[in-house]
Amino acid sequence: MFGNHLIVGVSGTALTDEDKRILSSIKPVGVCFFGKNFRDGEPYESWLQTFKKLSEEIREYTERESMFISIDHEGGRVIRPPLPITRFPYSYVCRKRAREVAAAMATELKSLGINVSWAPVADIFSNSNNPIIGPRSFDTTPETAAEYAREYFLGLKESGIIACAKHFPGHGDTNTDSHLALPILNLTKEAIEKRELIPFKTLIAEKIPLIMTAHILFPEIGGDKPATFSQPILSQILRKELGFEGVVVSDDLDMKAVADMYSQSGTVANTLNAGCDIFLMCGNLPSSSTERIYFIAEDFKKSLENGSLDESVVAAANGRIEKLLSQTPQYSLEMLDKDILLQHAELAIACSFDK
Repeated sequence: MFGNHLIVGVSGTALTDEDKRILSSIKPVGVCFFGKNFRDGEPYESWLQTFKKLSEEIREYTERESMFISIDHEGGRVIRPPLPITRFPYSYVCRKRAREVAAAMATELKSLGINVSWAPVADIFSNSNNPIIGPRSFDTTPETAAEYAREYFLGLKESGIIACAKHFPGHGDTNTDSHLALPILNLTKEAIEKRELIPFKTLIAEKIPLIMTAHILFPEIGGDKPATFSQPILSQILRKELGFEGVVVSDDLDMKAVADMYSQSGTVANTLNAGCDIFLMCGNLPSSSTERIYFIAEDFKKSLENGSLDESVVAAANGRIEKLLSQTPQYSLEMLDKDILLQHAELAIACSFDK
C-alpha cells in the first residue's frame, strides 16, 4: 500500500539488486530520473537503447503498467539527459518564449518515455543571494513570474506532459540551500499572500495537477515544522484557502534539510495528515537512502496500526493519486528526428538573444 505514495530514484544506468528489491517489494507508483541514469558520452542511439532497457526493467519489477515516470527538466543546470536533448537556458532567460520552450521540452521528454516534469518553478527570483533558485525562476516580481509560469505550464499540458508547480509556499527568498540545510523564512502570512502565493494561485486557477512542497521552516505561518509536513501550510493554506484539489508531492526527502526527520517515527503520519500525498525519495544520499525507504514504509504501516494515521486520510490521498495516474499518458521510447532537434536548438539559441 505504501508504494502508492512513493516515487523513487534508481542507482544508475542499470538496476542493482537493491533497486530490484525496492521496486519489487514496495512497488513505488513512480520513478525520478537523474543524469546518473543516462550513459553520457555515447551516441544518441546507444544511450537511448540503454535507457530504454532500464525503463522496461523498472516496469517489470514494479509490475505496474501505469507509472509516474518523472524528471527535473527546467533548463539551465537542471537538465539530466545527454545530447542531443536540447540544452535550453534557464527559465529566466526563456521566459518570453515559455510556452514554446515547454512544448519543445515535452516533445523530447515524451520520446524518453517520461510523462511528468517537475516544473514549472513557481518561486520568485526575489533574493539575488538565493543559492538554489535564482534564474530557475521565471521573474523577479510575483505577477510576471506567475504569467510566465502559467505559459510554461500550458505548453507542457497542451503537449501531453504532467506538470508540477514548485516549491510551495515559495523558495525564492531563501539564502540557504535546502539540499544542505533547513532554510528558515520569518515571513508573515500577509507577506506571502502579497508575493510568494501569487504564482501558485495562478497555476491552481489553471488546474495544475501537482504541487511540490518546500523544505523550508516558516515559523510565523507553519510553526516548528517544515512546509512539507505543516498542517497550517498544506491543509489550511494550500487545500482550504487556495482550493487546490490535486496531488501534493514532497520535495526530495534525501535532501539534508529533512533527511534526518524521516528517520524518526511519526514523521510519515505527520506528512500525510498535513496534506502531502506522495513521498519523493531520489536516492541521492549514500546507503542510508535505502534504509530510510524501508523505515518510512514500515513507519507508514505502524502509523495505520496505532491510529496516528487515519485510514480516511490515506484513502483520500490514494483517490487523488489514482485519479491523476488514470489521466497520465504512458509513452514509448523513440529516437527523435534530427530536424526536430535542430529546430529546438535554434529555439534555445533564440531565447538567449531575447531582451
